[in-house]
Amino acid sequence: MTERLSGRSGQPARPPTGVAGPAGGLDTGVDVNQGVPSWAAVLAVREYRALWLAEAQSIAGDQLMKVAMMIMVYQRTNNAIWAAGVYALTFLPAIAGIGLSQLADRFPRRRLMVTCALIQAGLVGIMAIPNVPLPVVFALVAGVSLAQAPAVAAQNAASREAFTDDALYLRSQDLRGITMNTLMLLGLAGGGLLVTAIGASWSMAINAVTFLISAALIHTRVHSRPAAGSKEDGWFDGAKWVFGDQKLRTLLTLSWLVGFAVVPEGLAAPLAREIGAPDAAIGWLLAADPLGFVVGTFVLSHFVTAQNRMRVLGVLAVGSVAILVAFVLRPNLLFALLLLGAAGAFGSYQVAVSATFNTLVPNEIRGGAFGVARTGLRVAQGVGVAIGGVLTELFDSATTTIALAGLAGTAIAVPAAVMWRRIQGSKASAIADTGQ
Repeated sequence: MTERLSGRSGQPARPPTGVAGPAGGLDTGVDVNQGVPSWAAVLAVREYRALWLAEAQSIAGDQLMKVAMMIMVYQRTNNAIWAAGVYALTFLPAIAGIGLSQLADRFPRRRLMVTCALIQAGLVGIMAIPNVPLPVVFALVAGVSLAQAPAVAAQNAASREAFTDDALYLRSQDLRGITMNTLMLLGLAGGGLLVTAIGASWSMAINAVTFLISAALIHTRVHSRPAAGSKEDGWFDGAKWVFGDQKLRTLLTLSWLVGFAVVPEGLAAPLAREIGAPDAAIGWLLAADPLGFVVGTFVLSHFVTAQNRMRVLGVLAVGSVAILVAFVLRPNLLFALLLLGAAGAFGSYQVAVSATFNTLVPNEIRGGAFGVARTGLRVAQGVGVAIGGVLTELFDSATTTIALAGLAGTAIAVPAAVMWRRIQGSKASAIADTGQ
């Protein structure tokens, strides 16, 4: 790590790979002087196209598997705790993510992605066998989830490596965000119907096949590169780098606001009951945020340049949580859906946060740094939902809890947004002083 760090401060000895210098704009990780590239230009990048297709069809299979697991376990046990428990195991990478994600720096990323996909295909294939004992199912689910951590870190880093143009990379993340959230919406809408129609075992088998397809796409279409880092690097060098850099700390703070924004999702059922909505509305309440995210990402990606997205990033972050304060008005179903959809639209700032973060981090430690960001994100989501449930029981009101989450999130978002604006201002002043 000596070529990346200098002195005791842990600050960069050289600019991280891919970061735009003064000629590129504000030095926030994206070449801000460019217009908005087309999606055709993004998909023309062969490596990214393969990674995008591999992830998209794998996400679709994962959504199917999650529904199938819950249905299968509940049918065999008639116990909601068991059904929820097997679903909770899918969040296991949040616990082990920091350590396992660093494998994406220590080993060739293509090989790691292919290996993890094959492991997951084998484990899910076993789950597809009828009447597998439940303890074995739980162990297999845990194994699939653990293999996901280094695979996702490697995929994230490889996507950044596929682009030399920062604006094009940001555009690729727009496409990814829209695709993945659309697939999640389709999973919410039709996953249960499909599993009911074909059965849990066949659903698991389909998911196993998606992992095999992913492995084939990545092996044949993604370039083979040597390991970006070294096996002799410290296990937590990525974390040290992230927390030692003010820009990255600010971006993490803005990203982890999702811990407040996710509270309505965990309270969908009691919220529907409190506002007098039918049970069918629970699905609508769950779908409102991701639908808003898709719409917001589409608007930003088509009509807002990279430069302006950097400027409004903090404002959007504040809006994503501040709008939840309106739940203090105890909205009816339509108003609640509009509020959640708007929160999701504001939340599309997360795409720019993620792209900027990935570009600022040196390639050699990008996997480990991503593990820090993703682990914090998932932990924030879990803690947010858990605290939201406790407060709802305490206040006997989901709307009050959501409003409080919005208020607390705003209290953190505002200073983080101000700090981000100052970072941009200081970079702009430095550029002006150099006469560029």
